Amino acid sequence: MKADQEEYVQYVTARIPALRRLAFHLCGDEHRADDVVQESITKLYVHWKRASQAANLDAYVRAILVRSFLDEKRRGWSRVTQMASTPERTAVDGPSVEDRVVVRAALDRLPRRQRATLVLRFLCDLSVADAAEVLNCSPATVKTQTFHGLATLRRLLGEPAYVALLEGQ
Repeated sequence: MKADQEEYVQYVTARIPALRRLAFHLCGDEHRADDVVQESITKLYVHWKRASQAANLDAYVRAILVRSFLDEKRRGWSRVTQMASTPERTAVDGPSVEDRVVVRAALDRLPRRQRATLVLRFLCDLSVADAAEVLNCSPATVKTQTFHGLATLRRLLGEPAYVALLEGQ
């Protein structure tokens, strides 16, 4: 195996869990998340020479993954709804399962760009500038998408406490 391929395999092997988590937060479905991750790491492999030279490889790969998620809507099969259960999680201190399910359901009802923006800003804890880079838009667009996404969540949830859970307050 070439050195480049070995570096790629080592990097992807180490990052798969984080990529799957991000994709799951974006998609809300374990199987779709796996598809987005697979597409992303395939794109990464094709462009590995250039990607491995990036100043921040994790940010580069995160951008590939988010763009793959956003592009997924263009494909006809993305409109197919599959009934799959969410992955089992170990107990963690934090919001209750019921709260997470309610927030997840509301997040799923947001437009894709707003959902991606909120996931990047609050679940991945990216700055406005970093989220703008991943989404390939201006920081002002990220701020607008964040504002509208949170307003929609507040309207959908009807209780500020659920939005506070998403914002980590």
